[in-house]
Amino acid sequence: MDCRVVVEAAIPVYDVTTPDEAIRIAISKTGEMLNPDLSYVEISMGSRTSPDGEELPPAFIAADEALVALELEMTVFNVEQQEHASRIARKEIGQRLENVPLKVLSVETVEDADDEEDDHGDRADDGDDATGDDDGDEDDDLIPEFDDLVEDG
Repeated sequence: MDCRVVVEAAIPVYDVTTPDEAIRIAISKTGEMLNPDLSYVEISMGSRTSPDGEELPPAFIAADEALVALELEMTVFNVEQQEHASRIARKEIGQRLENVPLKVLSVETVEDADDEEDDHGDRADDGDDATGDDDGDEDDDLIPEFDDLVEDG
């Protein structure tokens, strides 16, 4: 099973005066820490709310320093449980974002593209074969034998 994991990160940013500036710097800083190893992680602004439910900007600024809430989203492949996917995502992201607090926000199971293709392929194979040849010899010709790939030394 494959899972899409969203992790919230609290990114500290220094010498900023506006929330927009803090968000841009936090996204850039996070991208630099994750790349090139985790270039597949999507970075977006997080959302914050007050205890009353009021929407707040993702950056909190005090004394020209900011704490920015970012959401980091990645797909974890071949896991058996969603809990396992969340642990893998936290570990992979946490190794690159040293001393940054992380919290798993959501874990969703992703439908395999291979399963969908297999479903469509199974339906196509149920019909008559255009060549009328059902023994599958054509597929054997496409894959070379191991001995053909290894040169005699």
